[in-house]
Amino acid sequence: MASDEFNTMMRGLQSLADQGMADRLLNPADSMAVAREKLNALHGHPVAPDTRVNWTQLGGVRCAWVQVPGVDDASPCLFLCHGGAYIAAGGDGYLFYAEMLGRACGARVCLVDYRLAPENHYPAALDDMVDAYRGLVDQGEAPGRIAIIGDSCGGALAVATLLRIRDEDLPAPAVGVALGGWFDHETPSGDREADPIRDPFAHPDFTRARGRDYVGVGGDLRNPYVSPVYASLKDLPPLLLQVGDVDLTFGDAERLRARANAAGVDTTFSVHPEMIHGFQGLASAGIPEADAALAEVAAFISARIR
Repeated sequence: MASDEFNTMMRGLQSLADQGMADRLLNPADSMAVAREKLNALHGHPVAPDTRVNWTQLGGVRCAWVQVPGVDDASPCLFLCHGGAYIAAGGDGYLFYAEMLGRACGARVCLVDYRLAPENHYPAALDDMVDAYRGLVDQGEAPGRIAIIGDSCGGALAVATLLRIRDEDLPAPAVGVALGGWFDHETPSGDREADPIRDPFAHPDFTRARGRDYVGVGGDLRNPYVSPVYASLKDLPPLLLQVGDVDLTFGDAERLRARANAAGVDTTFSVHPEMIHGFQGLASAGIPEADAALAEVAAFISARIR
């Protein structure tokens, strides 16, 4: 049974729907500009005064080192592919999320401020992730101390980054983690019906529209580096695929898990009852299920990075 805190939040969303305002959260009919404005409003929360943020360049890409108290240079490194539907939030808007992950995992976070769509089509964001990873390793970060992690569209970017690292024979990180990853941009969610109240933060038509923003007119939504459910996952490092069972990306995560298992990848598929898309980010709002999910991420990483 979901917590009182989570149920209270969902009742608030139901109230918005009853007042005809549910589309304030997500509406597939929104233009890219309106969708960006809404997503920006959901992000960009301030970080704590004692959290250190140091902007730098890695491989020519703007990145932020985010370090919470108690974390030092010997701590594991989380290489963060942020969400925001490819079009919004950016590195500055995701500092709070990096801080949240750093606290939960006791890790340093390298947040990549990749180029956003539609001003920059695929492969710009993925190129930035790979260039920044290469720069991170070149400056001396041990690959075996790195976990690549991403949420929502960043979950797809995280897996795509792992694929490019493999295909370009770069040193592999220790693990990959995807939180509600958008793994299929052509047919997102399979046969699940969209329900803006059960899952207010995901809709297959919205995902498809943002995927089109990402690849551009004529771009291939089945490109394995765009939609990893079509990729060969052989030789990837251990994966954690974490998703809520209400999340419309659930079916795509199942499909990716099946492909990873068939390829012999050590894969953990973790389903959280009653949880919606992006619920992990609600840790900053005091939702216990989100805290538990991030504790699971921390345990997965710490068991493989010592």
